[in-house]
Amino acid sequence: MKRALTVAGVILGLFCIMILAVSLYYFGVTANVRLERNKLTMPTACIRLYDADGGEIPTAVTAGAALETLPAHVGQAFVAVEDKRFYVHGGIDARRMLAALWHNATSFSFKEGASTISQQLIKNTHLSSEKTIERKLKEIKLARTLEKHYSKEEILTLYLNSIYFGHSAFGIENAAQFYFGKHAAQLDTAESAMLAAIVRSPNRYSPFRDAESCRARRDLVLSLMKEQGYLGEAEYLAALQEALPSRPAVEETHSAYASRVWDELARLFPDAGSGESGALEVYTYLQPQLQEELEKTNCGSDFCALVRDNREDSVIALAATAGLPKRSPASTIKPLLVYAPALEENLINPATPVLDERTDFGGYRPDDYGGASGRYMSVRYALSHSVNIPAVKILNELGVAHGADYLARMNLDVPDEDKTLALALGGMREGFRLNELADGYATLADGGAYAPSATIRRVTDGKGNVLYERSVSHRRVFSEDVSWLVGDMLMTASKEGTARRLKSLPFPVCAKTGTAGTDAGNTDAYCIGYTKEHVIAVWMGNEDYTPVDATGGGLPANEALRLFQALYAKRKPEPFPACDRVVRLHYDGEVYEKDHAVTLSDPAAPALSDPLEYFRADATPPVSTRFSSPSIRTPEISVQNGAVRIVLCQTKYYDYEIIRENRGKKATIYSGKYREVICDNSVRPGESYVYTVLPKYAGHAGTPVVLPSVTLPPAHSVPDDWWHAQSSNFSSVASASATSGSISSLLSSSSM
Repeated sequence: MKRALTVAGVILGLFCIMILAVSLYYFGVTANVRLERNKLTMPTACIRLYDADGGEIPTAVTAGAALETLPAHVGQAFVAVEDKRFYVHGGIDARRMLAALWHNATSFSFKEGASTISQQLIKNTHLSSEKTIERKLKEIKLARTLEKHYSKEEILTLYLNSIYFGHSAFGIENAAQFYFGKHAAQLDTAESAMLAAIVRSPNRYSPFRDAESCRARRDLVLSLMKEQGYLGEAEYLAALQEALPSRPAVEETHSAYASRVWDELARLFPDAGSGESGALEVYTYLQPQLQEELEKTNCGSDFCALVRDNREDSVIALAATAGLPKRSPASTIKPLLVYAPALEENLINPATPVLDERTDFGGYRPDDYGGASGRYMSVRYALSHSVNIPAVKILNELGVAHGADYLARMNLDVPDEDKTLALALGGMREGFRLNELADGYATLADGGAYAPSATIRRVTDGKGNVLYERSVSHRRVFSEDVSWLVGDMLMTASKEGTARRLKSLPFPVCAKTGTAGTDAGNTDAYCIGYTKEHVIAVWMGNEDYTPVDATGGGLPANEALRLFQALYAKRKPEPFPACDRVVRLHYDGEVYEKDHAVTLSDPAAPALSDPLEYFRADATPPVSTRFSSPSIRTPEISVQNGAVRIVLCQTKYYDYEIIRENRGKKATIYSGKYREVICDNSVRPGESYVYTVLPKYAGHAGTPVVLPSVTLPPAHSVPDDWWHAQSSNFSSVASASATSGSISSLLSSSSM
């Protein structure tokens, strides 16, 4: 009995310790998490937006709907499918959460989150969508706080007004207008069920993309409404017969750009959405005609496209079907994370050769699209053709943390858990938004100076009083010459690399593509291009990560081409200025191919076809001296058939002088052009000789090479192959006699 009590006490103690540890972890994670009321509401009509020309922007963001104005079946549809215990829990459905925990534990996954409507509202307005324990704990705390300060009706209203319904429609009112051409207050039961059906995955369940899946899920919502007592049998059967919309009731407008404006405005004027700041007139950088071009994009998937003005560091057009989600940057991260930092640290230059072979980096084994080539390639080729293994090798040499530091200077912050070599290929849990990547590329376009982009130029109070005027400050990230070199390599990408779809443009453009995916298919495809004046960035993918039939060099590059043509339809962009800190020099092609090293061509070299490349003026490679100061490896020397045989096996461009020393006397036995084999027949048996080989080129004497001493065998010694040697000599003598009539001429010959 005593032992049982001891065991029970130990178990109880361990349980208490575990509870304490969990509690401490919870309070540590959520200590600084606060509910922000202004984030729960949509902007109101007291704010007017204007484009760059002063015209008012027609936005799809309308005032939110009040729950009391909606038919009861609207809220019931969402409660039925998303949170059937909404009216009885306090923000957290413990029963549902425990069931989800059990399912996740038994399936070794984190697929089910058991989020209530309160939790979803918090996630949509306060947190990211990543599936982590930390995010879930923050969500739980905020949901409980929400329930303490708002009624169920208020929470449901805020939820309906914040949900994303796909096709740039945020909130129940915008969704009703887009899908059905009516106000939310006019929605019938089947329409309400369809809207409740698509919020789980707007891309997958949109009636305009997969009508069959949309109908199946809508019918599921209707059956749940019937099961939970919200619908009678007759109303249920009637709703099942209602057809789905076959096309949008209204055209998608500038809502993606406007949403970006609202985000900036919320930071500048936290109370703007509530009207407490008074009427505001917001003047943006939007260029309407260019915006119309972006909205013509039709790719069969979600997309985001933007144009950035580098002179004003502004976004002048933005179209998107799923906002600005954080996604894997794929290979678009390579110039910013790998190549520019490595150039800055003088680890590489555009000609640096890198061996493209499968390499194991402590268990990480990256591969190329189509497999490793197994050959050396220049940094220029690797970047312009987006070859993976060289990028990982260079990042490994640079250091992941060091590369991430450069990204941080461009407000591209990398979480610690993502700081692995996979980052070189865009391997991240969340990733970056398209506008953030565009700002990084604008840094290169602006000579290495970074400034974040914005959509708001000025804000007034409606009476002409300026409440906010934007000013821009830049931060140095890369040197001017490094930015110039990366840009020049990205021009190669647009001419002959992965972005070669842009080569038809009548002006130079720097561009990089990127494609990310899984074994199931591609999930993200990019093309980001820039001139001195603008950045055009295009992303294609699906919000729910279902595969797309696109690669960066395909549909996104085609779209970027169309947008560049529209942007510069009436003029060409400003050319990139020359950089006096960059030099274009020949490098020794023979050494490059033979030794895989970069050395500048020797000024004394003959007229060769050495390749040209750009280098940083203060970090040029060493200059080759193989012509101005010729040097050779030690030739082979041997004694054969009573003669000394020297094999040069060196460059054909040199002249050679061979000096023989015997008994303190020196004699030149050969002076002339390159020959592979030089033979000295004028040697005596039993004597020792030392030979010195002196390479020369065009009057430049090189480094003499002293060969090992050789001693000829005495005259009386008979070699093992004497018969073959004599036969050879007799044949040589006969041949020489026939030719010159003199045996002495053969013996004095200095070559074979």
